[in-house]
Order: sequence, then structure tokens, then C-alpha cells
Amino acid sequence: MSRAHLTAIAAAAAAVVLVPFTSPASAATVSSPIVSNLAGPLQMSVHGKAIFVSQNFAGVLTKVTRKARVNVATAPTGGEIAGVDVDRRGVVSYTTTTFAADGETAVAASLRRLLPNGKNYRVADLFAYEQRHNPDKHNSYGFQNLSASCAAQVPAQIGGGSYHGMRDTHPYAVASLPHGFTAVADAAGNDILLVSPRGRVHTLAVLPPTSIVVTAAAAAANMLPACTVGATFNLEPVPTDVEVGRHGKLYVTTLPGGPEDGSLGANGSVYRLNPWHCRPVRVATGFAGATNLAIGRHGTIYVSELFANRVSKVVKGAPVLVANVPSPTALEWAHGRLYVGENTFGNADIATISH
Repeated sequence: MSRAHLTAIAAAAAAVVLVPFTSPASAATVSSPIVSNLAGPLQMSVHGKAIFVSQNFAGVLTKVTRKARVNVATAPTGGEIAGVDVDRRGVVSYTTTTFAADGETAVAASLRRLLPNGKNYRVADLFAYEQRHNPDKHNSYGFQNLSASCAAQVPAQIGGGSYHGMRDTHPYAVASLPHGFTAVADAAGNDILLVSPRGRVHTLAVLPPTSIVVTAAAAAANMLPACTVGATFNLEPVPTDVEVGRHGKLYVTTLPGGPEDGSLGANGSVYRLNPWHCRPVRVATGFAGATNLAIGRHGTIYVSELFANRVSKVVKGAPVLVANVPSPTALEWAHGRLYVGENTFGNADIATISH
């Protein structure tokens, strides 16, 4: 998922008919901003009294404390910093991606580490790994098994055929694991990678396509021919966050590539996987733009829903409103409350939700 894609998401968010939420009277209270004037706070990590936030649109990683605000890392020219996590020792793991002139095609991507003593170094070349292995190459996306005559009627920008996972990478979120290992959610590779302390990379899990059946309403909303009604369309899963939950399990949010305006339904999901067994299991779905998650007290799963302007929690496999939040992305649980990046595509800030 590139910066250009995120800009498109922002435009779509302004035009969508939002999914109805629970009565605002039942929502938790969102604080006044505790950090202001941010440029795209897509990921963050809270460590003690410090907040590390990736200002994606400015290409910097910022450390915020009560006394100071310092940019501790800068993206390469033409690049961004996306994922960030801080382990118990204060070691910061973060990802960088550099794009070609089109703003979408990755030409470099790395996992980097920033030590408390200020040393900053590359741990792994994630772009090279994707180019060599392309882990989702066996996933089939797009329309499945349309007749040739029907496929020819589908608008070119959508395409009537299927395609397999392409060589593309956008490491978008990270999670620090025991013994110096790191999990990386690749939003373009549609997978979760495991990186060893010495930089060896292997595929932990490839997320399954999000399959939808085209309805008459969806066909009309997306200018699809009538012959596509009833056909299966596989969306790319697009992982947007990875977090460590109870018993060391990993939890991943997905924001399926495709229309998020309600015409295809709310297809964002949460998957759980065991980092040593690798099979992803979907534990919840029905999110409208699942851009991040946090694991709270007693293992409660919270999800930021960009297109519903809210933060929800998972109850019996479905979203339930926690708080109404404008354009939420980054989400973290710390000190008994949620930290959320809001107003992401404007003059963004971080607020807290007590829940």
C-alpha cells in the first residue's frame, strides 16, 4: 500500500456513506489531543512515557515526551517510514520503503533498528526478499472464472480476469517478538514475515484473499456488467498492522484492496496466527477500513476503522463501537488506555480513549 494509495483512500473516505454505528451515547470519551501537528501518524508505539510515531507523509520517525519532540530517523529520499515498534529494552524497530517516481512502485524496503545509544542500522533487505520469493505468488486475485465474453465487458481499470500475487513490497507494520525476532506485515506482499536478530527473513504466513460474491447492487455501483452478478471476486488482503497478543499469538488487521465505499460491504478482518505454526485464522470481520489494531486488557482486540470514523472492539467476531474518532489510523494500548492517531489526512494528532 503506497502513499498514493493512501491518498486515494482519503478521497474515498470523504465520499463514503458511513456504516451506521451504535448510538453515540454509548461511546467512550476521546481526550483532547496530547500530540498535535502530525503528518500521517499511521503507526506508533508507546514505550514508558515516550511515544514513537511514524509521520508517514513527512518521512520521519518522531519520539515525543513531555519535555521534547525529536525526529530520531528520516526516510531515504523518495521514501517513507511506516511500521514502528519498541521492545522492553528500548530498541526501536522500524521499516522504510522507497518508491519510484510514480509514488507507488517500491524500489527498496528495509527493516531497520535504532538502539538506545543512538546506533541505527539495517537489519534486513525486505525488497530483495520479495523479489526472490514473492510469497503470495500462488494467491489468485480478481474475478475468478468469468467467461471470456463477460470478462471483455468489465472496465479495463478493474479487469475481467484473474492474476497472481505480484512482486511488490510495502512493509507497513512491525511487532517485536522474544529473543530479538521481528514480525513484519507487508501491505503489498500480502504476507507476514519473520526476521531473525541477524536479519534472516522467512515467510511466516501468506494471508488468504478476501473473497466476495458480486451482488446486483455492487455491480451497479462499480459499473460492472450484469453478467458479473453472482461471480466471485478475490480482493488482496492488505495487512495493515501486526500485534502480539495473549500467549504470544499474533493478530493482524487487513484492509482488502478494492472499493471501501460500502458497495462491496465492510470486508476488513482480523486474523490470528501462531508465530511458530503459521496458519492464519480469521477471528473477526465486518470492519470498514481496518487500518490498525491494539490488544488491550484481558486480550480485548481493538480496531481503528478509517471509513467508519470510529474505534471498535471485537465482540463475537464482529465490531462493536468503542468511540467515534475522525479518520483514525495508528492504535496502541498502553497505561490502561488506547492511544489513537486521528484526523490522519489533515492536521493530525494523537488522543487517548479510556475504556
